[in-house]
Amino acid sequence: MPAILAPAKPEDVGLSSDVLARIDTMLAKLVEEGQLPGVATLVARRGREAHRSVAGFKDLTSRAPLTFDTLYRIYSMTKPVTAVAMMVLYERGLWAPDDPIAKHLPEFVAVKGPGGEPVVHPPTMRELMTHSAGFGYGVGPGPHDETDAAYIAAGIWQAEDLAEFAQRLAPIPLAYQPGSRFRYSLSMDLQGAVIERLTGTSLPDFMRTEIFTPLGMVDTDFYVPADKLPRLATLYHMYFVSELTVLDQPGFVRDPKVIPKIASGGGGLYSTLSDYARFAQMLLNKGVLGGAHILQPASVEMMTTNHLPQAIIDLGVIAGAQKIAPGRGYAFNGAVFYDPKLAGSPVGRGTYQWDGASGVWFWIDPEHELLYVGMIQRMMQEGMPRLQEMTQIVMADALLP
Repeated sequence: MPAILAPAKPEDVGLSSDVLARIDTMLAKLVEEGQLPGVATLVARRGREAHRSVAGFKDLTSRAPLTFDTLYRIYSMTKPVTAVAMMVLYERGLWAPDDPIAKHLPEFVAVKGPGGEPVVHPPTMRELMTHSAGFGYGVGPGPHDETDAAYIAAGIWQAEDLAEFAQRLAPIPLAYQPGSRFRYSLSMDLQGAVIERLTGTSLPDFMRTEIFTPLGMVDTDFYVPADKLPRLATLYHMYFVSELTVLDQPGFVRDPKVIPKIASGGGGLYSTLSDYARFAQMLLNKGVLGGAHILQPASVEMMTTNHLPQAIIDLGVIAGAQKIAPGRGYAFNGAVFYDPKLAGSPVGRGTYQWDGASGVWFWIDPEHELLYVGMIQRMMQEGMPRLQEMTQIVMADALLP
């Protein structure tokens, strides 16, 4: 696939080579210390690729090096892709933010609030796009509360497809009243059910046709074909152990060779550094990349603008490595800095970002015409450096006057 992000010297796009080298050194040190198996990064500014780096290994046993075409499990970095798919349908007039979810998934017409009480209002699509509709997640080694326990008992993740997933989920009472709080949830997986219901097309096929193929994301999908398996990085963890250990528990890692019955819009994609950079640049370009027109600028603006009420933001929430707090809200399927100074961050206003459980991360900063993508394969947990925040702090020094 021809390069869209033409290479440039960092200084030609207003970035410091010395500072970018400092980031490389910082990340390589984590590899040398045994904190990361390997790491690859890509920086682009003003529509040109200014820097990419790679350090460490795809697999520690074989010592196979990480390369620029390595495949990664990107987990929750799938969520912004699902948001784009939803915005494609928004432009076609198929849904609106204030629609009740039940307008598109009638199974939810009789949805109940916590404990079976009536809902104060039917959960809306805007709430579904912002983790504020009332759902939990129902994943992990065990239930965290009654909602998760109910999801597990109903076998929602064992459904045959997304339609059955929605049907099993709908009778379960919400964890909280819609619009009253932020709770990280399966909302983006339910968006996949909405997409399939509105289009009559499977979520993978829709994303492939409307996003991946036009953008030249040739290595992004919900499974890994046999001929690409040698490029897939091994996933590691350090839970209760002192060194990187292969993570192969079925609850966390599914067989990459198998096309999933439930294509997870919340965390099911595999991708590469270059593919995701193309996706990020499309967002930074307000919906276009090369000759591909995915969204209109107004749709990208809607997707990357805060939609959480201030009362929820003021509660302060941690979602994995992300924070929701004053100055830093939640857009559609990703966090956004609506007031970086208030948030205590050096990024530009409107910076939209998210990450994934395997340690992958990205952001787009429209004020500085900047994007950053980082790829690792170590499950996130306490004690792991916040790579997104760490690299953002240093990248602020890279911006030349």
